[in-house]
Amino acid sequence: MIMNTKQETGNFYHTVFFWLKNPDNEEENLFFKTSLKKFIQHSKYIQTKHIGTPASSNRTVIDCSYTYNLVLSFRNKEDQDKYQVEEVHKQFIEECKDLWEEVVVYDSENIL
Repeated sequence: MIMNTKQETGNFYHTVFFWLKNPDNEEENLFFKTSLKKFIQHSKYIQTKHIGTPASSNRTVIDCSYTYNLVLSFRNKEDQDKYQVEEVHKQFIEECKDLWEEVVVYDSENIL
């Protein structure tokens, strides 16, 4: 699911992978997705948004072990820093932290 809030894409990318404790639990999945969508739709700093699940790719270099991933772009690192302490972001973490087993984050800055 791709959701754009603005035409520009930003220069700072925040990629998050979530491994849920109970990935087959429909009720927990629905709660997680609802909370995630609510939070990213109300952030003041996110430029573009992507919520995904593992693709049906079958190559040895691809890790499909996660449950969900989130890719966000920001105008710059300063906006991403503000997003980290935004109330909607903190609320999402508080609501969902007991649902995940692991979270891995990759941040990158655009060099093009």
